[in-house]
Amino acid sequence: EFFPSNMIPEPELCTSGADLEKRNRQNNAAPIAPPLPPHNPEGLIVPRKPQNPCIESSDHKNLHRELLFNQKIGKNVLNQKSELQRALEKHKEHQVKKELEQQKQESKSALERVIEERARRLETLQKTEEDNNTCRPGEPEFMKIHARLRARMDSK
Repeated sequence: EFFPSNMIPEPELCTSGADLEKRNRQNNAAPIAPPLPPHNPEGLIVPRKPQNPCIESSDHKNLHRELLFNQKIGKNVLNQKSELQRALEKHKEHQVKKELEQQKQESKSALERVIEERARRLETLQKTEEDNNTCRPGEPEFMKIHARLRARMDSK
């Protein structure tokens, strides 16, 4: 009574599921339940392609797009270094250590250098003695002492 007959829209009657889905999408309503799977002539359910979560998820799509773009421009997102970069850093560290040792050697006085040289010489003599002792365990004690004294006299 309140509305004239030409103002009230006629209800749309649609019978197919595709029309309902189309109408729901237009109205921003939640999608309806999927229709029953199609059957082939023998009465078996026709297999359908499984859903790909990568295609459906917008977050996953955006992440994948960003990773591809970064790879294309050469930006390393994961902060991983290439083998060449690691080798270069190792070489630089080795050079820095070498330079520090060289600076330490240059800054030492002559007395410190002589003391270090004697300490090195003593270490090498002790190593050779140990090697000689392990090689000839049956040698008499006085021969070992005599060899040690001779080595000391030769070094002076």
